[in-house]
Amino acid sequence: MSASILVVEDEEPIQILLAYNLEAEGYRVRQTADGEEVMRLLAEERPDLILLDWMLPGMSGIEVCRLLRTKPETRDIPIIMLTARSEEAERVRGLATGADDYMVKPFSVPELLARIRTILRRINPEAVADQLKAGDLSLDRRSRRVTRGTRDINLSPTEFRLLEQLMQSPGRVYSRGQLLDTVWGRDVYVDERTVDVHVGRLRKSLSRGREPDPIRTVRGMGYAFDERFGRTG
Repeated sequence: MSASILVVEDEEPIQILLAYNLEAEGYRVRQTADGEEVMRLLAEERPDLILLDWMLPGMSGIEVCRLLRTKPETRDIPIIMLTARSEEAERVRGLATGADDYMVKPFSVPELLARIRTILRRINPEAVADQLKAGDLSLDRRSRRVTRGTRDINLSPTEFRLLEQLMQSPGRVYSRGQLLDTVWGRDVYVDERTVDVHVGRLRKSLSRGREPDPIRTVRGMGYAFDERFGRTG
């Protein structure tokens, strides 16, 4: 999976627990303990879902949730509130503020992961689908297998992640910097030219002879998975 989740939690053990389990599920995770930093992080990259602690120092989770719901660019990002408050009135308050779901600490990690999958499947099926398909090209996230027609395509882990990122949003143009962040990670220093090298290798693996190239180069911008790939007529 390549869905992005922002964890806003000031209790370090819980933050570590969440990051570990979410990354093990294949999600890309960013973390902060500061409610006031949320808007800056959202400006850098829009997450697919936010896990938001109610009791944050300074700006509370409820205030953060209310603020996000007032802005057009963030009002539809799914939010799951995490809190030690178990009273019915508090749960109602959290949901009324705009949270999509609510979990009381201590919570079950498997249950939280199940709720995350349910929400993401509803808003963005491709983000959690086991298989991505376009024309005769198929990518299986569980088996880490890529095929084109009857041919198996052997890709490196980086090339697999690169193809997965492009395939899940056909037509979307990713800059080299965005691909570096989502495929290689923010903590790894890699020159942007490395993206070009890996895209070149990926293209050679995917297309043989006169087979159409599914990856589109957008001059001066970056790369996209061709939304017309596999279509007839």
